[in-house]
Amino acid sequence: MAKVYVFTADGFEEIEGLTVVDLFRRAGAQTQMVSISGSLTVKGSHGIELKADQLFEDIDFQDADLLVLPGGMPGTKHLAAHPGLCDLLKAQAAAGKRVAAICAAPSVLGQLGILEGRKAVCYPGFEDMLTGASVSTKEVETDGNVTTSRGLGTAIPFALELISQLYGEEKAEEIKKSVIYMQ
Repeated sequence: MAKVYVFTADGFEEIEGLTVVDLFRRAGAQTQMVSISGSLTVKGSHGIELKADQLFEDIDFQDADLLVLPGGMPGTKHLAAHPGLCDLLKAQAAAGKRVAAICAAPSVLGQLGILEGRKAVCYPGFEDMLTGASVSTKEVETDGNVTTSRGLGTAIPFALELISQLYGEEKAEEIKKSVIYMQ
């Protein structure tokens, strides 16, 4: 069973985070919403309060198959300012393990040097923050062990791409059909 960690901070984009959590749980992955805010209660960028499964400081992440950063503001800024998370992302990427970010959050990967020499996408207006990347216009871009996506409207294809990576195309198609995603 794959272990997936989705990081939340006050101001994160609710749909981007929850879509990944929901679809991975449907796929059978052990998926945890992790708060970096010091409290399990996290308030999204649109005022929706959610309860994370665990606090960042309570997990060692050695078993992580995938780390996911949802976007949203100011959530992305909070993710970028968390030293422990930044160290974890760099170590995960350097070990060749999967890292993913959507919307504004690929900028966090850019600031950490994780996008150097890779194709990547982000929410329009954040392209200059994808340091070292070749910016693509696809909805979802995977280059090696790093996957990026453009925003809320691409959250389902983003999650399905990640499911395909961990569980195969057949499982991704099964999930796609079960949620009546028609594209």
